[in-house]
Amino acid sequence: MDITGILKVKSETQQVSEKFKKREFVLTDNSSQYPQHISFALTQDKCNLIDNYAVGAEIKVHFNLRGREWTSPKNEVKYFNTLEAWRIEGSTAGVSNAPSNDMSGVAETFTAATQEDDLPF
Repeated sequence: MDITGILKVKSETQQVSEKFKKREFVLTDNSSQYPQHISFALTQDKCNLIDNYAVGAEIKVHFNLRGREWTSPKNEVKYFNTLEAWRIEGSTAGVSNAPSNDMSGVAETFTAATQEDDLPF
């Protein structure tokens, strides 16, 4: 999955355990009537992916949706979701690869008045 938005918050990397580290950031999605502030997580060797982007930059985030079950000491079962980012790139919003209909480069314009009609129909 992927989503494009504005980088709102970029936190520092947290060393959770000896073998696990994570970094969180928040993206603002303005594609609907009400802005959505969406939290993402980067883990392990992906923690530095957000380094090259400043708060306020428009970025595209590729992510996986992760979910897990947890049972509390009181035997209550809870469920958690994580949006785990695995790729971040600068947005290309507003840039189109579609061919242009601009005819300004045409050297000569042909019209019926300037062209001899030799068609049989």
